[in-house]
Amino acid sequence: MTSINREATPQDPQQPDDPQALHDDLHEIWGNPRGIKALTIVNHTTLGLRFMVTGMVFFVIGGVLSMLIRTQLATPDQNFMTPDIYSQVTTMHGTVMMFLFAIPILEGLAIYLIPKMIGARDLVCPRLTSLGYFCYLFGGIILSFSMVLEMAPDAGWFMYTPLSSSEYSPGLGSDFWLLGITFVEISALSAGVEIVVSILRTRTQGMALHKMPIFAWYILAMALMIVVGFPPLILGSVLLELERAVGMPFFEVAGGGDPLLWQHLFWLFGHPEVYIIFLPAAGIVSTLIPVFAGRPLVGYGWVVFAIVVTGFISFGLWVHHMFTVGIPQLAQAFFSAASMLVAIPTAIQVFVWLATLWLGKPRFKLPMLWILGFLIIFVCGGLTGVMLALVPFNWQVHDTHFVVAHMHYVLVGGMFFPLMAGLYYWLPLFSGRMPSETIGRWGFWLTFLGFNGTFLIMHWTGLLGMPRRIYTYEAGNGWEIFNLLSSISGFVMSAGIAMVLIDIALHFKFGKPAQHNPWKADTLEWANAMPPSAYNFVSLPKIDTRHPLWDNPDLPRTMAEGKHGLAVTSHGRREMWGTDSITGKVREIIHLPGNSWWPFFAALALAVVCVSLLTRVYALAGVFVIIAGVFLLRWAWENGAHPEAAPDAEVREGDPPLHSRTMSGPGVWAMATFSIANGSFFLSYLFGWFYLWTVSPQWRMPDVSPLSLVVLVAAGVAVTLGAGMMERLVRGLRVNQDRGLASGFYVSALLGAAQVGLVLWSLLTAGLEPTRTSHDAVLLVGLVYALFHGALAMILSAMQGLRVRYGYVGLHAPFEPAVVVILWRYNVVTFWVLVGALGMLPRVIGG
Repeated sequence: MTSINREATPQDPQQPDDPQALHDDLHEIWGNPRGIKALTIVNHTTLGLRFMVTGMVFFVIGGVLSMLIRTQLATPDQNFMTPDIYSQVTTMHGTVMMFLFAIPILEGLAIYLIPKMIGARDLVCPRLTSLGYFCYLFGGIILSFSMVLEMAPDAGWFMYTPLSSSEYSPGLGSDFWLLGITFVEISALSAGVEIVVSILRTRTQGMALHKMPIFAWYILAMALMIVVGFPPLILGSVLLELERAVGMPFFEVAGGGDPLLWQHLFWLFGHPEVYIIFLPAAGIVSTLIPVFAGRPLVGYGWVVFAIVVTGFISFGLWVHHMFTVGIPQLAQAFFSAASMLVAIPTAIQVFVWLATLWLGKPRFKLPMLWILGFLIIFVCGGLTGVMLALVPFNWQVHDTHFVVAHMHYVLVGGMFFPLMAGLYYWLPLFSGRMPSETIGRWGFWLTFLGFNGTFLIMHWTGLLGMPRRIYTYEAGNGWEIFNLLSSISGFVMSAGIAMVLIDIALHFKFGKPAQHNPWKADTLEWANAMPPSAYNFVSLPKIDTRHPLWDNPDLPRTMAEGKHGLAVTSHGRREMWGTDSITGKVREIIHLPGNSWWPFFAALALAVVCVSLLTRVYALAGVFVIIAGVFLLRWAWENGAHPEAAPDAEVREGDPPLHSRTMSGPGVWAMATFSIANGSFFLSYLFGWFYLWTVSPQWRMPDVSPLSLVVLVAAGVAVTLGAGMMERLVRGLRVNQDRGLASGFYVSALLGAAQVGLVLWSLLTAGLEPTRTSHDAVLLVGLVYALFHGALAMILSAMQGLRVRYGYVGLHAPFEPAVVVILWRYNVVTFWVLVGALGMLPRVIGG
């Protein structure tokens, strides 16, 4: 392997004598295994492709379901499908497209591209990416298998209660949806955390935030929105599954629940999801237009501003979908105004795109054809969105085909067309070959014309009063010819999409070989070989411009020759720069874990848990929860200073330290980001508690709280003392003091055990009746939440003490305690909030 040049520094990198030997050594370290061991791959390039290919498979399934729907509605009084099958097909069409295609394929594209764009060799937590993919795969298979069993959910892709409750959906259909989607959401959250930390902490040297590719800004916003927006749906799914499985009445009015709580939790996720889907697609547009216009994007700063504002406003729009449920007029006015306000940052982006085209010299290659189709369709969808933001108009067309048409114009036009543009643009990077302009253009025009023929007409049928979700209709309503034309156009669109997919598949073998950087692009991903290697870049450059390949066309060659940073392999580590989140200044060398079975085993165990819950074999589910926990802890053991994680701790003279030898590595950022997601889940829980307390018509609060305030306060004191001990140990490590380190961790673990024991005692002596009243059910969920986090903090603290004994944690490797202490801080805050909300506040203001 290439030797270490002890005189080289990040500012004066080594000059390898044999670049080919360096390539070979990097391939030995980073290369992917084959055969059954391919399941252990953690490389972002491979996993990104897996996400995208799996997403396209689900897209085909969702497309076939849509054609079944259009066949059923083509003519009146159809009996092609029974009402039950039609309800299953419509539910699964929406579910597959929203949960199994749109989000995963965009996350897959981000997983594939982001490290290449920001000059990194991989994502910062590659095993987390692998876990996320297998959770997505297994969750999607479980959900799709419900169709094979003819037990698919039939309450709509939004699963409104009480339609999805046991009374109206007594089979396993809703359970398939709730458990499968929760499994898939774990995948999305994993990718969200991973992408946030990778963008903020692994950009190459010198790439400050204001020099970051615009696509990375869009993906950063998307990932942060996933982190905040997905937990409310996970909470709602957990509560509804508890109601269905054991009878906890969270959404039953008679038990003190409220079915509207589900709508609030769903749309707290659902409306941000629209922009989670739109923002990456808009990022593709903002990336491609400057390339094909031959000039930088006009108004880079304005676009970044629009991205941030869109992300914020999107979380204030969820009641936009609930104008007809009886909310107060003041709330209607607020959410109506917010719904129109979000058009402003979207308009900023549209004007920036048009200005860039106007001031440049556009080349109308195949990707640009899809971009122009997007601009036309998305603007139309935005205009109908403004119409739906008006409450009186919304009342008239709610639950009609007008809403269906609007949704498809925004989601298909706003996501699918840019996605196709991006796939055609980056295909040479994936395969080293060019797509067919002829087949591609035929595919575009059939898709574009078929799409508009399908959904433009549906606006009219909606205005004529045709409800959504009806499985057939009588003749004489004036809908017949429009539905027939819409169905014919749907098959035209399907033919166009089929041509596109065939073109993409065939080009890998028959496509014309692509020259390097065939589109004359400006961003770093085109400095890769085509197709790229497992390690992306032989050496990592210093970047001081937004357009590195335009300003330095020779950069790909010098990077491949190892003339930049980290061109060394003698240590056997997978490594890349860890940089400052704002300035891009190098702070540490991040060493990444290699291929591993543990993510696959953990995901497989969680899949068994999911199936066991579906079949109501709760004992087996409990056993595999423990097995999954063991796999995850075993995975965590190979971390930090463990020989498998860092076989050689040496660095070149003048280089920064390994991240595991610092206290500010990316794991700290990952834990902090996960805490944001966890906090979103917790705040959603508190929202549900106060919503039911103040709104539910049959809410019953006991005169005397069943919880012992003394015991809860004692548990709060225990967790506070445990956190204080952890803080003291971490402060000591920061000033190079490790006296009593192992014993201190054990003391924290014992205090955590005391908290768990006291909370468990409070739970067992409370005499709760969670199947009789939603009040007691909510208390139970809150206490179980506290138990889980207390037990996790206890286990991780004890594990830290054990790792001190093995020499994996100490002054030489202080990284892990800085991660664990964040969990303790989170536990202290959330537990005292729980004590106040559940134990103190009812005593102060009464029921």
